[in-house]
This record gives sequence, C-alpha cells and structure tokens, in this order.
Amino acid sequence: MKLTIASLILGSAAAFQPHTALNAVPKSSSALDMKYKVAVVGGGPSGACAAEIFAQEKNIDTVMFERKMDNAKPCGGAIPLCMVGEFDIPETVVDRKVRKMNLISPTGVEVDIGDTLKPNEYIGMCRREIMDKYLRDRAIEYGAEPINGLVTSIDIPANHKQTEEPYTINYMEFTEGSSAGTPKTMDVDVIVGADGANSRVAKCMDAGLYNFAIAFQERIKISDDKMKFYEEMAEMYVGDDVSPDFYGWVFPKYDHVGVGTGTVVNRPAIKQYQKAIRERAGDKIAGGKIIKVEAHPIPEHYRPRRVQGRIALVGDAAGYVTKCSGEGIYFAAKSGRMAAESIVQLMKGGTHLPTQAEIEKTYIKEYDGLYGPTYTVLDLLQKVFYTNNGAREAFVELCNSKYVQQVTFDSYLYKKVQGNNPLDDLKLLGETIGCLVKGYAVAKPDQEFSNPVESQKRI
Repeated sequence: MKLTIASLILGSAAAFQPHTALNAVPKSSSALDMKYKVAVVGGGPSGACAAEIFAQEKNIDTVMFERKMDNAKPCGGAIPLCMVGEFDIPETVVDRKVRKMNLISPTGVEVDIGDTLKPNEYIGMCRREIMDKYLRDRAIEYGAEPINGLVTSIDIPANHKQTEEPYTINYMEFTEGSSAGTPKTMDVDVIVGADGANSRVAKCMDAGLYNFAIAFQERIKISDDKMKFYEEMAEMYVGDDVSPDFYGWVFPKYDHVGVGTGTVVNRPAIKQYQKAIRERAGDKIAGGKIIKVEAHPIPEHYRPRRVQGRIALVGDAAGYVTKCSGEGIYFAAKSGRMAAESIVQLMKGGTHLPTQAEIEKTYIKEYDGLYGPTYTVLDLLQKVFYTNNGAREAFVELCNSKYVQQVTFDSYLYKKVQGNNPLDDLKLLGETIGCLVKGYAVAKPDQEFSNPVESQKRI
C-alpha cells in the first residue's frame, strides 16, 4: 500500500517492511507525500479531459505533456450537440452553429438536409486551437501540471504487469523563446497515451499498428458576402473525383471555411482530390485566399492492444475515429474521461495501482459497450455507400427521406444508434435497394488506380 505522511508520523512498522508484486513502493513517489503519479501524454481533447479528471483526485499527482501549447491540429472541427452540454463547452468556443447540410452527388444532384432539427439543435463548428486550449486550461486549473515537452521514449520494466515498478518517460522540455529542447526524464506510475494517430506511447507499449486515412484541409478566407451562405451551412461532396472512399467538405469557421477531403485507399493522390473539391465548390469559394494548409492521419480502426500493464490509450491513439463520418473529437474527449474515471476509481483514493485486467474490465469494456454498435453501423454504411459512384448517388437520394435525416441527425447529435420504428426501417430497406438500382444506372464509372505498396503502410 502507498505510504502517507500520517503513517510515517505514527511510526507504523509495517510501512517499512519489504513489499512484493503490486504492493511494492513506486520509485516515482515523492519523499514528502508519497503520491502515485499519473502522466497524460497529449494535450488535445482526449488528454485534457483525462487530465481534468485525474487532477480532481488530490491523492494523485497529475502531469500533462503537450509538445505545442498553441497547436492548431488539422481537423474539420465538428462537434455534436451532446458534447457541448456534457463537457460544458462555452459559446465562445463554438464558431458556428450548423443547422443545414448541403449534400452533393457525383452528378451534381443536391439535397438539403436539416429540416428535422429542432430550433435548439445544431452541429458545433470549432477551431481546434481554441477548443483544445480551453480544455487544457481547465485541466490545469483543476491542478494538472502542464509540461511543454515532446515524449521521445518510455522505459518499460519487463515485469511492469506484475509489480509497481515505475515507467520512465524520456522527453524534451521546451522553454519559451528557444527552439531547442532540454532532455529530461520522469518516473511515473500510470500513463494515459493521448498523443494522436502517430502515438509514441502506442509504439513504446507495443500496441500494434492500424490502417489510416490521410485528411487534407485548406483554410480559405472568402468574402463576407460568400461567408453568408455558410452562416449555418456545411457542405459534403461525394464522388470518386474528390475521394474514392470518403467525402469532401466545406465547413464554416469563425471568419473562413475549411475545405478538405480524405482517403485510405489512395493516399498518394490526396492533393489531386483536394484540387477536385475546390473545383466542385466552385464560385462559392472563388477568389478566396488560402491562409493555412493542413494534413494529418486518421485511424481506421482500434489498435490491437489498447491497454498494456498500467498504460492505456485514448482518442486517436487508441483508434477511436468513426468510419463514414470520420468523427473523432467527441470520442477522444469521451474516451479520455472514461479512462480517467475508471482508473481513479480503481486507485481507491491513491492507495492502489490498477492492473491491466482491472482497466480492461472497466474502461475498455464500458467504452466498447457504449460505442461499439456505432462503430459497427458506420463501418457498414461506409462499405455500402462510399465504394463507388453508383452507391454514392443512391446515398444522396436516400437523404431526401425525412426519416433518414431524422435518424442520421439524432444518431450524430446524441451519439446513440437510432432507428426504432420497424415499419419505417423496413420501408427504408426497400428504398435503399431502389436507390442503389437507380444510382448504378446513372452513375459514371469510377476511375481506376493502383498503389500496392502505399496501401499496405500502417502506423
């Protein structure tokens, strides 16, 4: 058990007896308070929301590593309504409230969706540099110690699953005004890896590899008159010209739009697809000035191993991005919070270190139980509707259905798989088949491509 000041003052003889296995005193403990130390690696939504929970447990020392405190992560920036309330996101963080979506097929058929939304319902559009800072600052206010540093490696004891041997984090700490980092080390007892798709923590813990998409986005400053169109409007373009397996988008930000696309199966052609989405948007963004170009990987599925010993992955590092929509912000924040809540509870006020089995039976089991169906459904939808132009034409036509719009928005806004009317679901199945038949009849053939080497790459 962990020593405390009180036990030292009382002169408890038991406190000085040799311990073994998970009762060994961690080397990372402070000589003054003997608290366990938790390191959260990454200061985005997943890391900040995890650090916030840990920091509220005063019998645990919490440190949060972030390599770039003003980082503007490349991201579409859409968050569901449930996140605004659940995570107390203030109005100042939400740039735009999208209440309409314009969906455009490969042949240019447009469908406006959003009529089923209630007056108080919307999709929030954020800039990551604003939202991430807000969440990070809140964790720091609760007591998390921020470290502006890049974790380069982690020394993991061979017996870390059976003992309380600490992990040693090796990192470069940065100071304001200096581009060169100072090498440092820190011993910690628990690690939460929230460091994104290219996670160093995942590599160090041998979490395994996953397939990934490349997302490419340009932030484009357009005239005030053109921005009026995007006041409450976002656009999605489908077609093999903008992506062979995803979609292109125009999302409104504070004073500009984010225009982008993504792909898994043909990553080398991402700039070609980006050029196509600009052309598809046409006059609506004509004359705009590109103010920022961004690209980043998006995981396509869970890591094979999300927990190893007392190291747990959350957010993109764990692979929590949905197919079809490519959404990850909410699931990053939620997984960070759920992991931290489970680990805090398991640590019993700072007196116990959780085992791998305990973390898996709580955090992993609960997360998969809540969101496993969502990932499964969206994976299926992507395979059905994003693989060729015929299916994409059918997808756009289906979105004319008010029932489809209602189910789609409710599922997105509240993060629960919707569709509880058997008769409407049966009718939808028939409509889907009809739309697919019609879509294949009018669609143009997909362009052929081949990249056998790149397509096998994993991170």
